[in-house]
Parts: sequence; C-alpha cells; structure tokens
Amino acid sequence: MTVKHFSVEYNKVNDRGTFSPGDILSGRVTVVTSGETKVQCFLVKAKGKAKVTWYEQEGQATGVHSDKKKYFYFEHIILQDKNKGDGSEIISPGRNVYPFTFAIPNVDMPSSYEGKWGKITYSLRAQLTQSIWLVHKTKTEFPFLTKSEFPFASKSDMIIIGLKEQQYATRISFYGFEKVTMNVTSEKMGVKQGEAMGVSVEVLNESTRTVTPKFYLCEKQTFAAQSKRIVHTNDILFGTGDSVPAKTSRTITKVLSIPPQLPPTFFNCCMMKLEYRVKVTFDVPLARDPEIRLPVVVLLGSPKPHQQKPKRSIWFRKLPA
Repeated sequence: MTVKHFSVEYNKVNDRGTFSPGDILSGRVTVVTSGETKVQCFLVKAKGKAKVTWYEQEGQATGVHSDKKKYFYFEHIILQDKNKGDGSEIISPGRNVYPFTFAIPNVDMPSSYEGKWGKITYSLRAQLTQSIWLVHKTKTEFPFLTKSEFPFASKSDMIIIGLKEQQYATRISFYGFEKVTMNVTSEKMGVKQGEAMGVSVEVLNESTRTVTPKFYLCEKQTFAAQSKRIVHTNDILFGTGDSVPAKTSRTITKVLSIPPQLPPTFFNCCMMKLEYRVKVTFDVPLARDPEIRLPVVVLLGSPKPHQQKPKRSIWFRKLPA
C-alpha cells in the first residue's frame, strides 16, 4: 500500500464555482506515494447523468422503477502499461500532480439537482489500478447550471410576458346555506431566487363562522421511468393571515420571499421536472378547507434583497346587511 493520498480537483471558472455548457473543465489528480508504485491503468473521467429510482408495492412483490440518461462521458488515460497487465508504468515516490482538461458539450442540459427519487449530477472520477485486487478510486461532483434562461417552456414572447403579469383566481365555498368568497392575486408568475412578491387574498365572509387564510409555497417533483410516473409534493407554510370574522370582508397581503438556494423550476430533463405553486387555504373548523393554487415559476438569479416592508391588511369593513 504505497499510495497514501489520492484526490481529484477542478479549477473554478467563475465566482459561483459553477459550470455550464461550452465551459472548459480543467483540474488535477494528485497522488502521494511512499515509494515507487507500479500501475496497470491510471485514468480520469468526467460524467453528466440523470437517474431516477423508486419502489412500489405490486401485489405481493415490490416493483422497482428505474431509468437513467447520460449527458456526456469523457475519459482521459494518464498512465497505462504497454502490455496490459504487467504493471510496467511507474509513479515516483512523493507528491505527483497530473493535470487534465475536458470541454463540456455546448448543448442544452439540466442543472444539478437532487429530489425525492432522482438526481442530476455532474462529476469527476479518477481511478488508479495497481492490480485486479488493488484499485484506488476518488470522486468529486461539480455544480452545473443550464444555459437556458427558461428551462421550463419555449422562449415565446407570450411565455416571457406571462411571467411578469399578475395572476388571479376566485373560489366560492358553501357551508350549508352560508357562503365565503376568496379572491387571490399574486403580483407576477415569475420570481427569481432571493426575490420577493406579494400575494393578496380578498375574503368576503358571509357565513356565521370565523375564517383564517393560510399561505403556502408548494413544491411538486415529478419523476418518470419505464412508462411509469410518481409525484412528490411538499407544502411550506410562509404565512398565516388575520382572521376574518363572520359577516365581514377583508383583504390581506403576505410577502413571499424565495430562498436564494431554492432550486429553479425546470422541465428540460426527460425523467424529472420541478414545479411550484402558491396555495391559499382557509382554516375552517369542522369543514373541508377550500384552497386556491396559482403557478409560480422560480427563475435563476440573485437580485438585491427586497427592501419593501411587508404589507399588512389593507382594509376592513362590514358587509352590508
């Protein structure tokens, strides 16, 4: 065991430390040995891939649904013996550094992502084979960002305009002969990572009970494999509005702040996609909670922190008798 240290590293190409299609991926493999080391094969690989796997109960058996897609694969042989097995290549004692360079294909590929039942990864792997029984391996992943500004739809003008427009929805719920109307408005559909937007709900409570609106950001992950599909959803509470007493109306606005690290919406992977919704629902005792969902597209970006103060209830009035 003369190999004391074995690692692979890459050079950053920007302040974020991310890579995109068309970038040059360069780095080094470092090997530290305590003596002369015979090598059968020594190589470094760069790989981009997507993989999904989940299990389902199918009768008495458990079915496995899995699929994978390779976006690119490159291999660079650093050392290889001439006679394929005699270990004729030698690594000198001490610290040895071997540089490498790969050109990432300039084609559309999804960003790095890890979900409930699948992930998209981009990695560097190095392998040093001394014999069939002695193989050293090392691996590191590098963050990858798609070049597509809108990795969720075609770049039509209507889609781009729609991201900036307000979204509206109305729901009328009945509790016996009593009625509660909820009108929900979001400032826009497209919002960048780290950005904020207002979500307003106008409640016309004509019932004899108090209702309380709750605001959620909903995540929807969809995975596909072998003609099967599975969905994972997650609701994140980001606000509870003031209660609206019986026979009154009120408009309440909450500010939704998108976490800077929240993965952006994407559809440009054939095996998985990520979507978001804003959900507004009532907390009504002894009743099925009505809800309204509005689409939200999370875009890549790190804008300045939102300076506007959180909005509060705008008005409060009695409904006419």
